[in-house]
Amino acid sequence: MGALALPVDHVLDGTAFQLQFDRVAGAIVWVKLKTMVETIEWTADGVVMIDQTRLPHERVFVTCRDYESVAKAIEDMVIRGAPAIGVAGAMGVAIGMLSSDETRFGAICDRLARTRPTAVNLFWAIDRMKALFAALEGQPLAVVRARLVAEAQLVKDEDIASCRAIGRYGAALIPDGATVLTHCNAGALATGGYGTALGVIRAAVEAGKKVRVFADETRPYLQGSRLTAWELVEDGIETTLITDNMAGHFMKAGRISCVVVGADRIASNGDVANKIGTYSVAVLAKENGIPFYVAAPISTLDLTLAHGGLIHIENRASTEVTEFRGHPVAPAGVKVENPAFDVTPAKYVTAIITERGVARWPYDESLKALAALAAVAS
Repeated sequence: MGALALPVDHVLDGTAFQLQFDRVAGAIVWVKLKTMVETIEWTADGVVMIDQTRLPHERVFVTCRDYESVAKAIEDMVIRGAPAIGVAGAMGVAIGMLSSDETRFGAICDRLARTRPTAVNLFWAIDRMKALFAALEGQPLAVVRARLVAEAQLVKDEDIASCRAIGRYGAALIPDGATVLTHCNAGALATGGYGTALGVIRAAVEAGKKVRVFADETRPYLQGSRLTAWELVEDGIETTLITDNMAGHFMKAGRISCVVVGADRIASNGDVANKIGTYSVAVLAKENGIPFYVAAPISTLDLTLAHGGLIHIENRASTEVTEFRGHPVAPAGVKVENPAFDVTPAKYVTAIITERGVARWPYDESLKALAALAAVAS
């Protein structure tokens, strides 16, 4: 079938469809789009997640049957990536309430909120569930439970649709023949599906552009080598894996056209918190005259924060640095610092790509405007 894609997507139960013109039939039809790896899914048995700690060599799924197991999955990085953590938080609230009464709602939300402090999508999703719960006051418990479950599934569907919209806006910024550098994993695995930074790359490829990717290894947890490279190889997108300290070399050599990364929290002035090492990549990009793009949904914006210095940075276990899959790689007793994120000042960010459009400097104005558009649409 020859088809002309139209810029309208719809997501139903985690499956994405797109309006396309069927030249043979002479009609516009809904076409099921290619399915990415299923990051997280609501099922009759519980919240099912692919265990990202086992990738790329094992595809293992974990079933969480209560909110505590969802919380542990977030803490242990079975599921990770800001948008995906938000979806998990919403589903954790819903599954927690299936076996609890209204008096336990606050405790369930508090437990999930303590899992990862930097990714604002988690708190956005929990606040969304709190708002619905408050609106349902006085309703029968069965009604409350059903509505919370439906809302959690809607959070996922909306996230997939948002990622596809981000991809469409971002694809226009990627030149045909570009080599894109990305850091950490902001793909289908980090979202409800499709991805933010990788969504931009996927959309550019789907638009017919020739795109190559350089993927930073992303130490110490290796999200780039274990997850990003795996996703791109699965998609058949030309990918070269490099260690983090090689990025400057390839930029200076003229091998990188642009950088696209995701984000875990974005302050109102455009400062961006993302996986540790992002700041270094941004500085190198600026020095070498390379565009540095951030792809993130509106739910990643934290307009209550004036600047990135107010973002709480999570520190993780020292064993992530001193060990590799349980094997020591450093001397016993060495002091370790292991911040999971860093903050890239807005002056290094060329543009921020959202599902409502592309924000540019001054970010305190452009981000506020895009957030207002999202609020009207909701």
